[in-house]
Order: sequence, then C-alpha cells, then structure tokens
Amino acid sequence: MASNSTKSFLADAGYGEQELDANSALMELDKGLRSGKLGEQCEAVVRFPRLFQKYPFPILINSAFLKLADVFRVGNNFLRLCVLKVTQQSEKHLEKILNVDEFVKRIFSVIHSNDPVARAITLRMLGSLASIIPERKNAHHSIRQSLDSHDNVEVEAAVFAAANFSAQSKDFAVGICNKISEMIQGLATPVDLKLKLIPILQHMHHDAILASSARQLLQQLVTSYPSTKMVIVSLHTFTLLAASSLVDTPKQIQLLLQYLKNDPRKAVKRLAIQDLKLLANKTPHTWNRENIQALCECALQTPYDSLKLGMLSVLSTLSGTIAVKHYFSIASGNVGSSPRSSDLVRLAQECCYHSNRGIAAHGVRVLTNITVSCQEKDLLALEQDAVFGLESLLVLCSQDDSPGAQATLKIALNCMVKLAKGRPHLSQSVVETLLTQLHSAQDAARILMCHCLAAIAMQLPVLGDGMLGDLMELYKVIGRSATDKQQELLVSLATVIFVASQKALSAEIKAVIKQQLESVSNGWTVYRIARQASRMGNHDMARELYQSLLTQVASEHFYFWLNSLKEFSHAEQCLTGLQEENYSSALSCIAESLKFYHKGIASLTAASTPLNPLSFQCEFVKLRIDLLQAFSQLICTCNSLKTSPPPAIATTIAMTLGNDLQRCGRISNQMKQSMEEFRSLASRYGDLYQASFDADSATLRNVELQQQSCLLISHTIEALILDPESASFQEYGSTGAAHADSEYERRMMSVYNHVLEEVESLNRKYTPVSYMHTACLCNAIIALLKVPLSFQRYFFQKLQSTSIKLALSPSPRNPAEPIAVQNNQQLALKVEGVVQHGSKPGLFRKIQSVCLNVSSTLQSKSGQDYKIPIDNMTNEMEQRVEPHNDYFSTQFLLNFAILGTHNITVESSVKDANGIVWKTGPRTTIFVKSLEDPYSQQIRLQQQQAQQPLQQQQQRNAYTRF
Repeated sequence: MASNSTKSFLADAGYGEQELDANSALMELDKGLRSGKLGEQCEAVVRFPRLFQKYPFPILINSAFLKLADVFRVGNNFLRLCVLKVTQQSEKHLEKILNVDEFVKRIFSVIHSNDPVARAITLRMLGSLASIIPERKNAHHSIRQSLDSHDNVEVEAAVFAAANFSAQSKDFAVGICNKISEMIQGLATPVDLKLKLIPILQHMHHDAILASSARQLLQQLVTSYPSTKMVIVSLHTFTLLAASSLVDTPKQIQLLLQYLKNDPRKAVKRLAIQDLKLLANKTPHTWNRENIQALCECALQTPYDSLKLGMLSVLSTLSGTIAVKHYFSIASGNVGSSPRSSDLVRLAQECCYHSNRGIAAHGVRVLTNITVSCQEKDLLALEQDAVFGLESLLVLCSQDDSPGAQATLKIALNCMVKLAKGRPHLSQSVVETLLTQLHSAQDAARILMCHCLAAIAMQLPVLGDGMLGDLMELYKVIGRSATDKQQELLVSLATVIFVASQKALSAEIKAVIKQQLESVSNGWTVYRIARQASRMGNHDMARELYQSLLTQVASEHFYFWLNSLKEFSHAEQCLTGLQEENYSSALSCIAESLKFYHKGIASLTAASTPLNPLSFQCEFVKLRIDLLQAFSQLICTCNSLKTSPPPAIATTIAMTLGNDLQRCGRISNQMKQSMEEFRSLASRYGDLYQASFDADSATLRNVELQQQSCLLISHTIEALILDPESASFQEYGSTGAAHADSEYERRMMSVYNHVLEEVESLNRKYTPVSYMHTACLCNAIIALLKVPLSFQRYFFQKLQSTSIKLALSPSPRNPAEPIAVQNNQQLALKVEGVVQHGSKPGLFRKIQSVCLNVSSTLQSKSGQDYKIPIDNMTNEMEQRVEPHNDYFSTQFLLNFAILGTHNITVESSVKDANGIVWKTGPRTTIFVKSLEDPYSQQIRLQQQQAQQPLQQQQQRNAYTRF
C-alpha cells in the first residue's frame, strides 16, 4: 500500500508525533493558516493535498476545504493561487465536500472584486469546481460576463472555466454555444483568443443537435480561416468532438484523409496523422476498406520519412484490430480489386528494409499482424517476408545501445513472440536467429532477446533443449564486469536456461551458473536468480543460492525470509526422490519434507512485520503442509488394507446393515474421512484464491491447480471406492484441453489426465476395494508430488496493491464502548470507504463495485424475555456500491428490538470488471446496546406496581386458608 510504504505525512512535515489523528493534523495546519507570515500561510496551504491523501474521508476534507475557502476569501492573490493549485491537485476529493453551498459562497464572493487578477483566479477556481457545481446559474452568468471583459487574464480564465463547465453541464453548453460562435466569427475578436475559444466546442456532445451545430461551425471555420494555426486547432477539435459523439467518426476519418492527401502543409499533415492515430485506437471498427486504401496510397506516394512513419504507425495500430480482417475479407470477395487489395502488403514489404528503423519496425509489425490474423489464407510468401524482415531488424538494432534502437528492438521481439505463437512452424527459424545474434549483440539488446527466448520457450517447450548448448556457451563468457547491465544479463540468461531445461538441471549447468555468480555477481542478482529457480521448480539450485545469501543481509527479518525460502526449497527437494510403487519410501520422503516445511513456516512467521504481514505466503505454505499431511494419511490408509484387512464376517455385517461398503472393513470410513479432508483443502485453496485480488494471473493459476489436485484426489476416492456407480468423468475430462501457459501447468494437466484415465479403466474392470484401487490412489499421489512445486511471482513480489479503508458512523469514542440505541428505533449506520492503491493501480484487475455485508448478532441479553417476531432478532443486509474517484458511501437501517448488547460486523468484498467477487476485506466490528424506550419502561413499571398489591393479597388469603 502506498500509505504504508511512506512515512506519515506529519512526520515528513516535521510536526513531531508520527501517528497523529486527523483532527490534530488539521489543527496543526490551521495554526499555519492563521499565522501572520505569508510564507507560513503558503506552506500550510500546499501541505493540504498530503493531508487529504492520508485522511481521505469527508468529515476532514469538508472542514479543510472550508478553511481553504476562508483563506481564498480574505487572502492576497498569491494565497488564492496556492488554494487554486491545491484544489486542482485534489480534484478527486471535491465530491466529499458536504457544505458545498457554504464553500462556493466564500469562493464566489471574490468575483465582485475590483482586481481583474482576483476575478481571474476566482473564475479558474469555479472552473476547477465544475464537477460539483455544474448547474450553478450565478457561476454560469459570471463566466458569460467575463468573456466580454477587456482584461486578457480574466478572459483567458473565463475560457478555461467555460471549457470545464461545458464538459459537465448540458444547459451551460447549450447556452454558451451561440456566444462562443459569435466571438469566433466576430471581427473584433483577436486571433489568439479565437484559437483558445475553438477547443471549447469539443465539449458540445451532450445531444445530437448540439453536436451537429458545433460540427457545422467547425466546418465553416476550416474553410473560412485557411491559416495553418486555425486549421490545426479546428481539425483537432473536430476530431475530439467526433470521438465523443461517435456518430460522425466515419465522416471525420474521410475529412482527415482528405487533408492528409491534398493539403501541402507538413504541419497540417502531421496533425491529420496524429488524429487518425487517435481514431484508430478508439474506434477501429469504423474504418472501412476505402479509408485504409487511401492511407496506403498516401504512404506509398509521400517522399517524407517523418510522414511515412506516422502513416505506418496508424496502419500498424489498425493491423492488430478487426479493421484489417475487414479489409482482406472485402478484397477477397471483390475480384476486380485484387491488385489494389495488396497495397497494404506491398507498402509493408517495401518498408521492412527501410533505412529508418521506426518505419522498418512498423512495416514488420503490419506484416506480422496480417500473417497471424489471416489464418485461412495461404500466406507462405508473407510468412517468409515477415521472418526476413524481423531478422534484418534484429541485426540492425542489436548492435546499437541507443534508446531508439532498444524501443525498435522491443517491437521486433514482440512480433517474434506473436509470430511463434500464431504460426508455430516458424518458431524454429526465429529461435535460431535469436541464438545466433545473441553472441554479437550489445548487453542491453541481449537482455531483451533473453526475455523473448524465455517467452517462446514457455509457449513451445519442445524448442528448449535446442537452446541449452548456445546459452551455456554464452553464460561462460559473459559477466566479466559488475555493471548493472551485466548483472541484469546474468539474471535474464539464467531464467532462459531454467525455462529451456524443463526437467531437473544437470550438474554441469549448476556448476557453470554458480561459478559465474561467485566471480562477479552481487547479492541481489543471486537472489533474483534463486527466485527464478524457485518459480521454475529447480529447488536444489534455489536452496544452495538461498543458503549462500543468509549471511549477506543486514536485517533479521530478511534473514528469516531467506531462511524460510531455503527450508521450503529443501522440503520440495526431498520430494524429488519419490518413486512409483514404492510407498514406504514415499511416506519417508513426505515426512522429511514436512520436517523442513515446519522449520520454514516458523522462519516465515518470524520474517513477517505489521507493515508486511506475508499473509498470502503463510497461508499458501500452511495449505501445502496440510496437503502433504493429507497425502501421507491417505497412503497410510491405503496400506491399512494390507495391515488390517476386512474381517471374515465383514460381508455378513454389510448385508445386515444394508451398506455394501462395510464389507471392505474399516478402510471405508477412513476413505470417507480422507475424501472430506481433501474437499476441505480444496475449499481453503478457493478462499486463498478469492483473497488474492492483487495476485498476477500465473500465481492465481498455480493456486487453482493446487485446488484441482485436491478435487482430483477427492473424486478419485469417490470413483474408486465410495461410490463407483454414480461417478462421472465428463466434467473432469475437459481440463486437459485448455491451453497451458507454463511447463508446471502442462505437467500437472498431464498427470490429471493420466490419473483420470487410470481411474476410469479400473472403475469398469474391478469392484472395490482391491489392492489395484489403493495402488492407483497411491500412484496418483506420487505422480502429483513428482511435479516440482512452482513458487510464483506473488509469493516474492507484489506488483499491484489495493486495499479498502472503512469508516462507520455513528462510531464510539472508545472501540470497546457500545452505541446506545432505543429498542423501538432503528439505527442508521453510514458506511464510507476509500479504495487505496499502490504505485501501479489496476495493473492486473480493477474494482468495478464494492459489496458491503452488514450482520448483527446478540452478544448478551438484558431484562426479561419478550415474544418478539423472528424477523426482528437478526440483521443481515448486503449492498453493492460503485466507487467514484476511489470513494464510496452507503447507509443501512438496523433494527434492535431485543434488549441487550449486539455485535455489528461490516465486511467488504469487491467485484472486478469480469464480475468475479474477491474477498479482500476489511472486516470492522462495533457494539450496540439496545435500551428499553422510556414509555415502555414506564408502562412496565406501572404494571409491576399494580401487580404487587394483588400478589400480596393472594399471599394473605393463602396464609389465612392455611
């Protein structure tokens, strides 16, 4: 989390205590605002965005903005400018202002100042607030008035505010459109002001009529004012308006192509290309064949490399979309246009060997995309052109260390990976080219080429063995110096070697890698290589590398972390000695592995800190330990058929009880317990999956495979022993058809399919339970454990960080104190939340909505028990809210009819863009004390007082009779 990774804002600000609450922080800044020194006031103002970042809830933000509004009202222009900058920086917090009227009132009072600069800053301030006051008529009126001002600063501010309000308010856009039109067409308006007014028209897309009138005005401007600046601004505004209104996009593409073809000015052509690129990215489906054809003709005819590069970048963007398929499908259906249909291909072929690297890269990308996307065509010549073009570009860029050459090389290597995936028969030549070029390339290029080789080898593991010889030769000769590039190259090459040698590493490879690491590498490089070895399942290599690093770290937390990784690698290495049909050695291997796993989990727990609790790692390892114990127990259960066979009267007992399984003896109950245990483990793996919102897809797939292993064993027990007749193999048989992205996944899938085939054949031939059935189960366990476990990226590295912070109101001063509520009233519980991100928000998945679940349970009763409807006894509610600017709020009405202390739990989970629910937390608890309302209490006391004389009279009568 971002807030966790940095120091407290107040500590940075030098305010003493690191962990002050929100009120104390605001008071500290308020002191600065009240200071008599301008410098201290300005310093206090500019610290507000950090305060909002640390305490992003409305109650503080509302108070802070009201204080800033006071400073804006009474301060000088420099202070006002500072407040304006703070408001613009804190745009996503504006909607949390609760007293919008009071805030705007204080700001708006400055608009009546005699100082035009003060009025200009106020207009910019109002423009920045347009998202929360889009329909304020006094603000609309002030902007219209200021557009007629004689002061240039004020007019520019009014233009800024008009643009912001037009984007937010349909009424303002409709009202201001004619005013803008008159000013643009008026002779008295200076040209530079017209150039600033025209971009406002891009926001006139609120309805079709408004968009049409803005489009007509822009059309007139383009023809009436042919100067370069006016044409450029008008055309760009035209494009943005078309992209927003959508209906006029095809017309806009034609207009831009017309200017690209006919206008002789380079600046206009460049602008047309830039806008075509924007439309190609946003709406590729609106491009028809004629548009692409016209662009190809322009590119073929232009003598300027810079323009050709721009046009080719548009075509390369389109070539990766549906537009290129549409282009070729129409061309193939129309025989008359077959020569022209190859213009795109001809252009790409011409550009593949161009002297300009950028043009060559785009030409190669177009060819690659055509080759991959048009699978139904016989494109042998195109395939060869694409491969030759990639080879020449690789040779050209791998000798150059400049940033431009590296960017071009990345494009070429991405095309190689795409080509190898889409056309596997070309992958061998691609790999050979890369290996040949690796020896003579620069270090920066070698790193990128290694990444490419690793990506191809992951997709096509059959190519791995052929790479090893060249890679090992290269590994021996590199690393003469300890530069950053050399260190990076060591890691990249080691990764490719691990991927290429899909099975266990040979002793020779290990020796070469260790020798190189001892000579020039630093500790971080060794750790990264060890991490890659753990990901690829080379645990013996990883253990040795972690062992060598233990004495090189400065923190005990790092020591315990490395020690835990060493123990886990050792534990997994113990499982490599498993052999089929040898069940006693399997038990000893698993026991040995568990011993090291228990040592490792102790170290891992010691490595965790409050800021980095390592919750995923701990849970993943605990599940692995429980899974190994379950496997061990199941093998023992299978062995018990030999050590404790069913008694002679087992058949009679089974017939008496009507349970056919009882004839197998005690093993049937043990198997049932094992099956339940594996199902429980699968459920726990599912919970871990749902809790890992920030994990990368490979890690999630790994967790899913562990879950499938548990379900497979559970299904095997059921199919072989417990319920052979009703076992179905249909749902499990399809798992192998899915495309595997890693060698670990491929091997696991292979094991799944093999086990299912064995189980299905046994199920048909023999009745349970025989030694064949128990042997099949044990062999399935050994086959699963023989696949080395892969510790994926999320185990080591968290690239995305997302957390939710909840605030409940009402909330007690002391968390242990309950909130008092009368039992005849309902409690309105307001739940507010903020979504907090790390440095790369939304890298793997984004939050679409937040699901809030509120439940209450009765902790302790007080008073008498009354007959209360069952609906009033519990509260169980759920609401979905969509965060806006990472903030959400909602309310729940809770009923507490039963007197006593109730425990309210609020739990949040999130839903991503694909509709998957993730249990991210947090879970917050408050206590409520339900009290009897005074009126009911008064009536009850009166009834008790009335009943007391009657009871005394009854007692006296009883004594008299006695």
